[in-house]
Amino acid sequence: MAPDPKPTQSGPRQANKRGAARLAAVQALYQMDVAGSGLLEITAEYESFRLGKEIDGALYREADPQWFRAILAGVVENQKVVDPVIRQALTEDWPLSRLDSTLRAILRAGVYEIMERKDVPVAVIVSEYIDIAKAFYEEEEPKLVNAVLDRVSRRIRGEGRGKDAS
Repeated sequence: MAPDPKPTQSGPRQANKRGAARLAAVQALYQMDVAGSGLLEITAEYESFRLGKEIDGALYREADPQWFRAILAGVVENQKVVDPVIRQALTEDWPLSRLDSTLRAILRAGVYEIMERKDVPVAVIVSEYIDIAKAFYEEEEPKLVNAVLDRVSRRIRGEGRGKDAS
């Protein structure tokens, strides 16, 4: 089963339908990675039982199903292009395989959007995936997501957007 974000009192701002779709796509990518589930199976499961539904007392936010499908299918179809881009943005001593499955899913989805969704500003993409990282992790991982997506956006789009960079 996909990981659930940790509960927070003052956590990231409430996600819009695209933000909820991004979170669901990350959870679905995680589930595919860990359980070895297929794209069609996961897409059907999320659309039928998760997006905007209640599971065990937890309500999944209503998500944009087209956005969810586009990210999920896009990452799967372009993984042989996306993964090397992520590897180039990581330090040599930190290979992609060393990252946990949730962090890999966040980076894959974020990099896919930077590469393919030119209609979405880099600042929006980076900010949304940092917020997703903050939902699962405390400190270092959101900073890593910021650094990797910033490096990728500079290389792919010629623009960066560091958040909380110091």
